[in-house]
Amino acid sequence: MTEDVEVRTHETIHITILRARHLKGHRGDAVTSFAKVEFDGKHLGDSAKVETSPDADAEYSFTTTLDCSFADGNHIFDDIASKPILVTITEVLPKEKKQKEEKSSILGQCTIDMLPLLSNSTSNITTSLELQPCPGSPLETVQPDLPKAEVDVMVAVNEALLDHNLLQQSNILTVRIGSLYSPPESWTAVGTQYNYTIGLPVPVSSEKDTSLIFANGAFKLATERELSKRKMKWHSVPNSVAHSQFITTSCTSRIPVDEEKGDFCGKTNKEQRAEAELEKPRVTWDVERRCYLGNEAKSELQMRIAHTRLWPVEIMRTTSAQVKGIAGPGTGGKKDKSSSDDDGQVSFHGIAYVDLAPLLYPGVKSVAGAFKLHAFSESELLEKVKRKSAIADSVARVQSSTSRVTGSSPVQKGGKAQAGKEPTVAVPSKKGSGVKQSESSAEIGESVHAAVNTEGTAYKDANSFVYLEFLLATPMVPRREPEDLAELVREYIPPRPQFKRAVGGAQKAIEDYHSQLSSVAVMVLDEFRDAFGPDVFEQDSGQYPEMHQDRKRQLLYQLNSSGKYFAFKEQLKHSIVKIVREKYMKTTTFQNKDDLQQFLSELYVYLVDEMHLALQKVLSVETEETSSVEPFLNSSQLKMFAEEAEVNGDLAAASKYYQERLALDEKNPDHWFDFGSFSLLIGNNTKAKECFKEAVSLQQSYIDGLLMYGIMCTIEESYIEAEAVFERATSLAEANLQSPSLAWMILALFYDIQGNEIRAEHSYSEASKLNKTSQQTTDKNSGAPTEKQDSSHDSDLNAATGTGSNVRTQITGSAKSISTVKGTKSTGKKETGRVKSSTDNSVVSNDLDEKPTEMAEDPNLHQKQSIMGNSPTESVFLQAAKWLLDRKALRFAENALSHELLSSLGNPNAEYYIALARLNMMRKDYQDANKNLESSISLNNEHPDAWSMKGHLNYVAGNFVEARDCYERTLAFVTDASETHAIYLRLGSIYLQEEQFSNAKRIFLLACKHSPTCLSWFGVGVACYRLGEIEEAEDALAEANILNNKNAEVWAYLSLVCLKTNRRLEAEQSYKNAIKLGITDEEILNEVHQLQTVVGFGNPSF
Repeated sequence: MTEDVEVRTHETIHITILRARHLKGHRGDAVTSFAKVEFDGKHLGDSAKVETSPDADAEYSFTTTLDCSFADGNHIFDDIASKPILVTITEVLPKEKKQKEEKSSILGQCTIDMLPLLSNSTSNITTSLELQPCPGSPLETVQPDLPKAEVDVMVAVNEALLDHNLLQQSNILTVRIGSLYSPPESWTAVGTQYNYTIGLPVPVSSEKDTSLIFANGAFKLATERELSKRKMKWHSVPNSVAHSQFITTSCTSRIPVDEEKGDFCGKTNKEQRAEAELEKPRVTWDVERRCYLGNEAKSELQMRIAHTRLWPVEIMRTTSAQVKGIAGPGTGGKKDKSSSDDDGQVSFHGIAYVDLAPLLYPGVKSVAGAFKLHAFSESELLEKVKRKSAIADSVARVQSSTSRVTGSSPVQKGGKAQAGKEPTVAVPSKKGSGVKQSESSAEIGESVHAAVNTEGTAYKDANSFVYLEFLLATPMVPRREPEDLAELVREYIPPRPQFKRAVGGAQKAIEDYHSQLSSVAVMVLDEFRDAFGPDVFEQDSGQYPEMHQDRKRQLLYQLNSSGKYFAFKEQLKHSIVKIVREKYMKTTTFQNKDDLQQFLSELYVYLVDEMHLALQKVLSVETEETSSVEPFLNSSQLKMFAEEAEVNGDLAAASKYYQERLALDEKNPDHWFDFGSFSLLIGNNTKAKECFKEAVSLQQSYIDGLLMYGIMCTIEESYIEAEAVFERATSLAEANLQSPSLAWMILALFYDIQGNEIRAEHSYSEASKLNKTSQQTTDKNSGAPTEKQDSSHDSDLNAATGTGSNVRTQITGSAKSISTVKGTKSTGKKETGRVKSSTDNSVVSNDLDEKPTEMAEDPNLHQKQSIMGNSPTESVFLQAAKWLLDRKALRFAENALSHELLSSLGNPNAEYYIALARLNMMRKDYQDANKNLESSISLNNEHPDAWSMKGHLNYVAGNFVEARDCYERTLAFVTDASETHAIYLRLGSIYLQEEQFSNAKRIFLLACKHSPTCLSWFGVGVACYRLGEIEEAEDALAEANILNNKNAEVWAYLSLVCLKTNRRLEAEQSYKNAIKLGITDEEILNEVHQLQTVVGFGNPSF
């Protein structure tokens, strides 16, 4: 690969064996030994023989070299990543009598992992390795409390093998093969011995693959328990024995089942996994193979995963050549020819399809899990992974050819059996086609495929699966750091600069002048008291005015003679200069004396006036405490009034209330956010986006604002900006633990809209995982059990997203989409509801219109789980849908509900139908809303939100009797509906129409108790007036008028009350206000006119 070829042609690796400690020989602690260094079966050199005593280390100080040629591209890098340096410490036994040659015995071995030379820009490795004893070595008998034998080694290169550019372009793929569980029943540990092999392809370039073959799987019975932490074995270490075959730095434990990405990660598979792993035999490899991926190979791997997602991993069983090739008694040590011909024949050919798409998730570096085994099929292989050749063909060919030469499995090069080498090879092959085979190999391949259909199905019958791990050194798709995202968001939405406190200015100059005057006045007053204090108190100064002049002259003389007058003048000079500069802006010399004189006159007059103001404050006997007047209505009340106006369909009033909140505090991001949501409701997307942008500019970490701004960017198809904003929201939510599952869920919906399935799947998985963690934390804090969850719903969620989790939330704002008829005596008009949203925000999906025809077996299942939304198993989809509906983001809410329908496998719960009905009502699709509410009630006929929305629907349609029944039923439930204010107002208005004034008064008083507004007090006033309780009616109407003095109907009823109580002036004034504000209720206006005619006053036109 030309882009990955290094400029250097070769590099030399220097391997130094420094010393060995705590050695123990066959004949005591005095040991004569030497070190032997090997790499991939090649002998690199031996050290000199060194004698050592118990008190001294064996100082070898031996250095050898390994030449690395870059001519073969990345082959040498792959060898360095996957193969270690083998160090063997051998004891030289002393010669016995008549012994011509020295005898030696291997004490132990250790392996040097050279992966750090490829993982970073390091140029040397210095470490101490534990010497693993060989069978029969004296080191095996060392007591556990005594120090272990160690070897100090150093590996160095003159220049780093990979520079910074190559490190960025390359990657290391690590494949770990665990165990095959629940094998076919025909597999046993007795009888004929077989070789169990796993193989998979790895790209070397865009046109070439290499086949990784893992042989010698060990068949183990269920009685041989697996350790929780296991060391992985090297893929290939020729001449190694015993524990030196293990990677010392690769002692890992498997991830929890819930975090796996395989086919058996759901809760429904836990029992099956436990039974297979603990009670059935298995085949174990526990081998790790590292592959160096250059730039081209890395891109090819990423492209294939993106196109097919699945990666084939084949498994097969071959007859062990070590058994069939050994000659029986009386054969003279010759092998049976027929048995040699059958070596390498493949049987039980199966395949697992590993979904490696998670490796394309941002920041993800591993995929691990249990993957189901299927019978191998060439057509299925071609269909799923677009690959024609099978790894089994290479395995059969290689094992057949090598066994004829060696009489054993293919374990080494050159035809010599070397102990300890793992019988695994990497077989290059062309992408999409196999290497040209001989006739014998072709015959073997035909027999293989003929047996697959019968033997391969045994995996399915036994429900077999294999545990695999795929790891990358660096993620294929790096995740952007929170700091980078914050900077990116600041570029899109510059933060609103804080207003600097003015350190100068005219006002500050005047305040300083007042301060200095106050200080001088206090000091002059002290001087006066010291000089004339006793005389002033003894005499009446009003009778002797000449004494004032005399005391004034004495005081001025004392101040001048003491120098204090000059000091006071200097103290005032600086503040006067500031007034001249800041207020009069005079900084240059005057052109003539007249201008100067005129300016001095004006300045003198101004300074004297300000002096009088300052002295009044200083000399006043009682200073009135000036307290800032608090606004009568606070932010929460204004928001409540705005939401009430939305329900009534009075959008102009709602907009006025939201703007009043902004005027109250324009630096509060919540005020901008709520106004943005309202603007989105009425279809003003431009205004909505500006409001959300303003909210984020005021507070860069405002998560809700970031999410809604990203939604607005999505509506405008500004996808790059939207993605950055959404990612920033997820990072902030995770850091602050503020509904992180919601942020990830909305990001997933964004990727869904883009059609990015892999990113969407990752976001759904993260949302479900965080949702589950949040639920467990909530249950732990509340003392609720966490083990028993709704496994059926969890498995349904897996069907849609690949993971499962649910959480308890509350329903919010289900009644905020319908208009309300105002509380009058009677009216037959139907009020219009909310205005329709913009087209971009109201896309209707066909998926949501289709109603499931089959219901769950237990129709009361959802009713048992969810009463009034306190469901312990509410999915992330439903949570997101409710949040989005509250913020009027209808398009995203519809997508979330679509996923909820898929996750429930066509059997959604009552909460889903309620949320869908809210969506329909916001879009004025009342027919579909009614159908969804009927479905919700059929699933849970005690859900207050369903009945309340049913009442709203009938109310808008003018069916007031049915609406009254629904509202009364809603209020009769033990649990309140999520939004009761609209219920109280509408039920009270119905009672007024039906002239049930006592019930209307009671209901409106309940509304005033929970959330007092102008309309709630107005309803109380109307009911009391109709009952003849004029005094109570006046009090209630006065309260309503205080909360909103722009309501014409309130003024009309106040006029009626004043007419009843014979108050001419107030009745006339109330009538004038009602007319001025444009009263539209003709019935009330006629009633006022009739009463005015009866009493003879109240109308100025008489």
